Amino acid sequence: MKIFTIDDIRSIERLTAETQAIGEPELVMRMAEGVSGEIASRWRPSRRMVVFAGPGNNGADALAATRLLMDQGFRPSVYLFNISGHKINDVCKRFRDELLAQYPEADFTEVVESFRMPELTDDTLVIDGLFGSGLREPLEGGFQALVRNINESGATVVSLDIPSGMFPDWNPHSIARNIIHARLTLTPQFPHPSFFFRENFQLTGEWKLIDIGLSAEAVHHTATRYHLVEFAEVKRLLRPRNPFSSKADFGHAAIVSGSRGMMGAAVMACEGALRSGAGKVTVRGPQCGCDVVQTRMPEAMYSCDNGKECITDMTLDRKYDAVGVGPGIGTDSLTVDALEKLLKTASQPLVLDADALNCISKRPALLNHIPEYSVLTPHAGEFDRLFGKHPSDEARMLKAVEMSRHYNLFIILKGHYTSLVRPDGKVYFNSSGSPALATPGSGDVLTGIITGFMAQRYKPEVSALLGVYIHGLAGDIASRTNGQYGVLATDIASSVGMAIKEIMKI
Repeated sequence: MKIFTIDDIRSIERLTAETQAIGEPELVMRMAEGVSGEIASRWRPSRRMVVFAGPGNNGADALAATRLLMDQGFRPSVYLFNISGHKINDVCKRFRDELLAQYPEADFTEVVESFRMPELTDDTLVIDGLFGSGLREPLEGGFQALVRNINESGATVVSLDIPSGMFPDWNPHSIARNIIHARLTLTPQFPHPSFFFRENFQLTGEWKLIDIGLSAEAVHHTATRYHLVEFAEVKRLLRPRNPFSSKADFGHAAIVSGSRGMMGAAVMACEGALRSGAGKVTVRGPQCGCDVVQTRMPEAMYSCDNGKECITDMTLDRKYDAVGVGPGIGTDSLTVDALEKLLKTASQPLVLDADALNCISKRPALLNHIPEYSVLTPHAGEFDRLFGKHPSDEARMLKAVEMSRHYNLFIILKGHYTSLVRPDGKVYFNSSGSPALATPGSGDVLTGIITGFMAQRYKPEVSALLGVYIHGLAGDIASRTNGQYGVLATDIASSVGMAIKEIMKI
């Protein structure tokens, strides 16, 4: 699914209006029908409801939805703000008039000057239609006070389009207490880019899309940097296997991994590579890890380093189709030396994770020696050790876009919506996964999966996209048996094959 900036969405709406010969009121009604249906499916008409409508199209959405909800028995108190500096527009005026014409007895207040805040409790359902994605400046004065009062009331808030005070694309200087904290956000057609950052979850809550029938042709022809990776796209990218194939057709992956006390990371990365379909997997690790890997993963081969407790030499004994480096290798100076030598001599893209990234952070100049089109898979802490401290996921994303382009690398920012950042500036947010993935070793499995796909000669960017989605789906599958609290990384690894089967329906 494409994800658009607000300027792109406005352009698509204009093209939709032209091609379908409709005006803004028709788009408002489509939104209102979806909103009213969603609210009516979740709450009973007996629930106390308060609607706050602003002066623009967001307020029009709220008023149109209110009229449809009243048709279904809801009896809300409605506050429409039509104050100096924020006079209602023609679309909002139209839906105000329609509401009052149909329900002249409605509990309706048009705020022109003074405003007395209604009592809100935790039993109140608030519909937030104050300001949508057209907002250009942070809320101030009375609207800021109103938002704070709503947040402090404990009421259940449903925001239309976007929580009032929040910006759809980027929120670098926003103050959370001055923005509506919604339980549910109902947004038209496409999620906004800002929905995918951890710090904004407290603002949007659950979000759900309302189909308002925007022109498919306009959507198709509108380019964007942002995408949401979904099931159908992953299915399209996975290649069916030839019935006459052998393991030689699926590549040989090397996993450089492990040190004393952390050989489990090597096992999990190895299983991730095998379960994702690599023809052969060799683990390169210290002498202390040979028995561990050979016992836990008899399907893999083991290449012993001269180091007894950590890796001191990453020289590979043959040409591998893909190489993943990092899980559990530690940051001993000898290991950092070995990684430096590997980076300076490697002739193919690598997958770099965990302690490989921590080793590089100890010698930042090594960033200049990472082979082009390599895949880096940092979590927030590892990213900040590499590129400096960042106050938010949004700031981290902007930096990742810059660094990906500068070093010509693919960067995977791990999180709820794990994102793949490409050197061309495109960003792919992942849609699979759940808190079940928040378990030790989960990232090691991901490294193995991506390396396994690269061994099968998928391009690095495709391997990364497939790996992230399948890793998330494997976690979802594992949680069906173990629950989100009880999933182990080994459960995720064991479910990778089932995830691929579920995608391909084989």
